[in-house]
Amino acid sequence: MNTKDETNINSPLGVGGLQIILNPIGIIRTPHTDVKNMPIQPIAAEGIRGTIELLPEYAAGLKDIEGFSHLTLIYRFHKIEGYELEVVPFMDTVAHGIFASKAPKRPNAIGISTVKLLAVEGSILHIEQVDMLDGTPLIDIKPFYPRYDNRENVKIGWLEKNKNLPLDKLRSDERFK
Repeated sequence: MNTKDETNINSPLGVGGLQIILNPIGIIRTPHTDVKNMPIQPIAAEGIRGTIELLPEYAAGLKDIEGFSHLTLIYRFHKIEGYELEVVPFMDTVAHGIFASKAPKRPNAIGISTVKLLAVEGSILHIEQVDMLDGTPLIDIKPFYPRYDNRENVKIGWLEKNKNLPLDKLRSDERFK
């Protein structure tokens, strides 16, 4: 039976009395050691390769993953400290709510990127289109499936004015250090 505190959004335990603890399943290795001039989306990281070093206890979970060309990675922005509810995101000069942006300075500092899977060697996955810092803790891996993961007739809000920005302009600066 739930007590009032367990279901109160203002409870010290959080929404519904839940405390969420996420443990990394591996580490993402990339050539990016500094955020300056790093690609801000995987599409702008074409040709940039990295690896996922999955912890050995999760290796069995890779069964059949080599049949997918792309993977969606969920990871922690491990160099981000604190958060802001309004940010001036990359690709703009005006502030927007953090939930209307993909900026990394988020309340839970969780990132999502869909990358190309090149090869699997035991518990090492070779990937391309890496847009995260070296040493990024990996929280989860999901196969990308276009039928479920793509959408048509979407609205893209304030990003509409930047939808044709050249890929070489999709680079970070130091605003979220």
